[in-house]
Amino acid sequence: MKAQKRLVAINDISGFGKCSLTVALPVISACGVETVCLPTAVLSTHTGGFSGYTFRDLTEDMIPFINHWKSLNLKFDAIYSGFLGSIKQIDIVKSFFDTFKEKETVAIVDPSMADYGKLYSVFDMDFAREMTRLCAVADIVIPNITEAAFMTDTEYMGTIQNEQYIERLLDKLLLTGAKSVVLTGVSFDENELGAACKTATDNKPHYYFTKRVEGQYHGTGDVFASAFSGALLNGFSLYESARIAADFVVNCIERTRQFNIDMRYGVDFERGIPFLLKELSL
Repeated sequence: MKAQKRLVAINDISGFGKCSLTVALPVISACGVETVCLPTAVLSTHTGGFSGYTFRDLTEDMIPFINHWKSLNLKFDAIYSGFLGSIKQIDIVKSFFDTFKEKETVAIVDPSMADYGKLYSVFDMDFAREMTRLCAVADIVIPNITEAAFMTDTEYMGTIQNEQYIERLLDKLLLTGAKSVVLTGVSFDENELGAACKTATDNKPHYYFTKRVEGQYHGTGDVFASAFSGALLNGFSLYESARIAADFVVNCIERTRQFNIDMRYGVDFERGIPFLLKELSL
């Protein structure tokens, strides 16, 4: 048996509405990966579709966390960055990469800040521009179409795109410095939805599509990124990890849809974990 891998998830905690750390911690842990948490903010709910939510910025708490970990000489096989609570946290995460990223450490950035053509209510374009700088030092970035468009100053094309548009987004993101891109929300027709993967050495993207399930379910980006990270640390390739993550998301959405659950509440990923582990042969 191989030694257990360790990943640090830098993300927020939303008390209700399955997303961020309340998704990353159970999903990645279920993949057999030790999951360490560096919280960026605490919210009563996520920001998508809820009003009146509480938001506590933990920027000032992150540095003491990190300094303590330095004193313990902690090592990580992967660093996974998601929702950041303030623009200042972008520089904190960059510094975290500088401190803890070793030769074999994989830095994964999900620039969680926008969807369906709009920034989340707590962010602005200054934040989007700074997020591009963080993605530039990542090994793998996992944006959706909207986030990729904002970070590359490209017009948002909508929920149906074409190959030329997708390739342009991928190439622009790679030109910023990121080594690999997994672009989610890719669709060339009404019936399919998937991801496009490209590394700095690929000539063409690799695509993977699943059937499109009706509805806009919150937290699926976090479910995808968490399952992707878990698969990657179990030795699967970039493309295979994206395939596994996409299939897992569809599995979770289909089960959620059966019970007519409010889409703001997130998807039933918990009962999909056996499906994920089967895909990983665990």
